[in-house]
Formats: sequence, C-alpha cells, structure tokens
Amino acid sequence: MFVNDKDFFHEMTMRICSSLEMEVAFQRALDYLVNFMPVDTIYLHLYEQSLGAIRTISEVTAAGFRNPDRIIPLFQEGRDSFEKPGMPNVRIVNRPENDPVIKKIAASFKIQYSSTLILRLVIEGKRVGSLTLTVDGLDKYTPEHARLLALLNEPFAVAVSNALKHQEVLRLKDLLVDDNKYLRQELLSLSVDEIVGSDFGLKNVMEMVRKVAPLDSPVLLLGETGVGKGVIASAIHSLSLRNKGPFVTVDSGAIPETLIDSELFGYEKGAFTGAIEQKRGRFERANRGTIFLDEIGELPLQAQVRMLRVIQEKEIERVGGTKSIAVDIRIIAATHRSLGEMVKAKQFREDLWFRINVFPIIIPPLRERKEDIASLVYYFINKKTRELKLPFISELAPGAIDRLTNYNWPGNVRELENVVEREMILSKNGLLQFQVLEGAAADSYPPAGSGRSENALTLDQANSQHIRHVLKMTKGVVHGSNGAAALLNINPSTLRSRMKKLGIPYGRGK
Repeated sequence: MFVNDKDFFHEMTMRICSSLEMEVAFQRALDYLVNFMPVDTIYLHLYEQSLGAIRTISEVTAAGFRNPDRIIPLFQEGRDSFEKPGMPNVRIVNRPENDPVIKKIAASFKIQYSSTLILRLVIEGKRVGSLTLTVDGLDKYTPEHARLLALLNEPFAVAVSNALKHQEVLRLKDLLVDDNKYLRQELLSLSVDEIVGSDFGLKNVMEMVRKVAPLDSPVLLLGETGVGKGVIASAIHSLSLRNKGPFVTVDSGAIPETLIDSELFGYEKGAFTGAIEQKRGRFERANRGTIFLDEIGELPLQAQVRMLRVIQEKEIERVGGTKSIAVDIRIIAATHRSLGEMVKAKQFREDLWFRINVFPIIIPPLRERKEDIASLVYYFINKKTRELKLPFISELAPGAIDRLTNYNWPGNVRELENVVEREMILSKNGLLQFQVLEGAAADSYPPAGSGRSENALTLDQANSQHIRHVLKMTKGVVHGSNGAAALLNINPSTLRSRMKKLGIPYGRGK
C-alpha cells in the first residue's frame, strides 16, 4: 500500500500516542504498520546501563500483548551500540547469525530464523532502548522499510517515556496504599508521654533514649521478656529525626526459618512457586525510617549473614532478584538472651553482634522497679476499660497494691497487664482484689539483689522454671490471648518447640 510520509507519520503518531497503556497503543500501531512492511512481532527493550543488559518489557503480536520482563546481558559490543554516540538510529538485521547482539536476543526469544528491523529510541539525547520489529524468514526487510520506521523515532520515544512515567505513578500509588495498610497494623501507637515509669523506674533508661534518639546509631535493647522493649524502641523512633518515616517491627522468633529471607528482604515475581507478584520485605518497607528487630537472637545463622550485609552496605537484594536495592534505615534490635554467650557457643555471629551492640540499653525487670507498679496498674485499668467497653472504671480493693508489689513478676509488664485485664473480667463488683497472687511472691524468681550464686540455674533450667510457672498461671493453656504464649510474648509454635526440647508437656491440666 502506498502512502506519503506525512500521512504515514500522522496516522502512526495518532495510534502510538492514543493510550498510556503500551499494550493498547502498540497493538493499534501494529494493526496499521502491517499495511506497509512485514511484521509479526513488536518488542520493546529498555537498556539497563547499571546491569549492562537489556530488559524486554513488551511483546506485541496480532494475537495480543505479553510482558516477558526478561533480562538479557550484553557483551561490550552490545553495550556500545547503546552508549556510543554516532550509532545509526535504524538498523536492518536480515540474518541474526551474522550479528552477535541480535543473535543472542533472537536465541532468547527463539526467533533465530527471523528478519529484524531495529529502531533505537532516543529520549532527551540519550538512547534508552530499542523498538524491534521481527518477521518470520530471512532477508525480509528493505531500506525503504527502514526509512519509514525512522520517521517514527520521536513519537515512539515520547509514547514510551510517558507510558513508563504513568506506570511509575501507578506503582508509587500502589506502594503508598500498601504502606498505609501495613503501617496501620504495624506502627505502635504508644507515645513517649505515655511511658509509665519514665520519671521513676525507667528514668535512667529514658535519659539514654533521649541521648541516642536524634542519632542514627544502632541501638540494642536488653531485658527480660515483657519488660517493654517494643515501647522503648517506639520512643526512640518518636524522638528521632526519622519520626515522619515508617516504624517497622520484626518478631524474629515468630517467622518460620523457611520464610525468613522472603519476609525480611522480599521477593521477585516467579522467585519460587506461589510468588505470583513482587513483594517488598520488611527492610524495604522501613526505608527512611526505623526497623525494630525484636528477639534478634532467634535469627538463624543464614539470615544473620544477610542481616550483616544490610547493616554494612545499606542495601538488600530480593529473593530471586539480581539488583541491589539501597535502603536508608535505622536499626534497633532487642533480645532477652545473652548474645555474648551465644557468640561463644557459635549460635550468633560475632561480627553481627559488634555491629548492633553500639549503644546497649538495659531495661530493668518489673521486680526491680516496683515503684512503677501502682502507676502501671492505674494506666492499665483505664486502658482496659476502654478496650473492654466497660460501663465503669474498676477500683482497687484494700491490700491490692501490696499483693501486686509482693509478687516477683516473671512476665514483667506484659504479665501485669494481663493480670489486670483478667481481674477486671472476673471482678463482679468492680473491686480488684488480685487474691490469686497471694503466696506467689516466693516463686522461682529470687528477690532482686539476693546474690545467691550457689543457687544459679543453667539457662535451660531457668527457661523451664519460667515456662512451667506461666503454664501453671494459664492452667496449661498455650494458645490464645490469655495463653502462655501471649504472656511470654512468643509465637505458640515456638513455645511448643521449646517445651518439647525442655521436656515440658503441654495441654490443659498438664
């Protein structure tokens, strides 16, 4: 079919720029282009200079559109064709075996016996990729075909640029929605002003928090389970210069070992069976904010290696990915375990320990700051009244505070919160007695400062006593909001695994 250049350019431009969706625009362009030259498929390749490769993002045929998202590394000659000035904008390759670059691409797409017509796309003086036309058979393209295609450099380049920017806007919109949804679930709501004990038992802790918060130094929070390490981590973030950014929590002990890498670092589409779309990991979500690695001592050694790279290089790589992604994060770690002893036992990497142990903060257990108990009880009574939607605020019976302060609180603040909630549920007249704690002060935990080193327990023995005590409190219940796992702040499956290791039976009445 004959057409003059002006009409050809106008008609093709109208089709190329008719939609921000590349599959729609390219399909319309193909429908018209076949009237003037042989073409089975139009490919769009973008040049990834950092990788020295091309990424194929579009494949259009008469049958429809496909996004192969395939990366093909280039030799130096191929990279030169994109980077060196003075290269022709249109090139005919009627025999792929004679061109090393096209030969590799043709083999990747199984079109070795096709003719190829290449239009290099130039945007603002920079070659960003190429539009490739292919047709089955050799020696199909002529200089006239090349001349007509050369007329379309500018409209194709503009259309591709606009479409890519449109896709980026949609991607960022999706990320924003995803982040908002995620952070609504993850962001701790407790503010610095609500930290009970900041003027008494936690006064020294809060002084250290205020000193380190404005910096980007890693912080290691040390203390028993339930002392409020998450609350202190949230306070550090709130007082930092990153408080406008995300605060992402990772419960290291609750993530199955097989999912650690994908949960922390994310994964690419197709990285493994079931990976039907790209997913960002916790580190990527925490970009320009803070990531709180709770119970970091529970991380397996393989994950510790990758964690070390994040801290050192400030970059991650998704599972199944080939590109490093820079992350700007502040790391706060926490544990109830002795990482120094774990290092000696080869259970924790020494280099990772040195990296996170820059500014350690020891949070005292509740039994060592009993002056905070009364304030904590009143705080929890008000909090639970709202949560339980009770019509009145419970009051303390005579002697209730004495019972609370005489108890040694192996579960710390979290145990106190649960005890208050349980008492409010069981109380019929609104007076909180806490009689269940009578006689419990002589539990397995000796009073602070007793110094009875001859009775020191091994770590397993201490863990066993602690778990048995909490199980006794919950009447053997492991799972649920009032179960032992909730009191100990660990995943129920993790608790059962530890109980099995320590020889502790589980189940009601055990």
